[in-house]
Amino acid sequence: MSMAVSDEEIQKIFDKLNREAKQGGYNLNPDLEFTKSLLKGLLVNENRYGYWACPCRLASGNKDKDLDIICPCDYRDADLNNHDACYCCLYVSSKVVKGEKKATSIPERRPPPDKRKLKSMNDNAPKPTSDKPLSLPVWRCKVCGYLCAREEPPETCPICKVKKERFERFI
Repeated sequence: MSMAVSDEEIQKIFDKLNREAKQGGYNLNPDLEFTKSLLKGLLVNENRYGYWACPCRLASGNKDKDLDIICPCDYRDADLNNHDACYCCLYVSSKVVKGEKKATSIPERRPPPDKRKLKSMNDNAPKPTSDKPLSLPVWRCKVCGYLCAREEPPETCPICKVKKERFERFI
């Protein structure tokens, strides 16, 4: 398995992510050289593990254990709200894009390994507050909070584009 990533592959992923970020109200880091180096890391991790593990964190190689750090990670929105950048600075706030604030290193939000819990999509589903039963379960995207009521979560989140396994049963 080759770990080499071409400039064309990086540009293709950059164009796709940049388009999706803008459509979803997000911004990629405007430092193109830095951003493309992160994208190269994502592609190397995809070749290595089969998924886009955050290039700035140590992945285990076990997808179930790493679901929270598959890009975009579960911590992106909270990091953007609190620090104007996600942990690896791939996603940044509009303040950073406008030059009003500098993207800097931020504290790691991910719990240490001994504090992490593996969650299945049905764990910790809250109980409906109404006596009337729901006809369908409600699924929540753990990355962006998108909610949908259906038998199974969507294959891809329509908002942030993460895959089905990043959803949890909400109700």
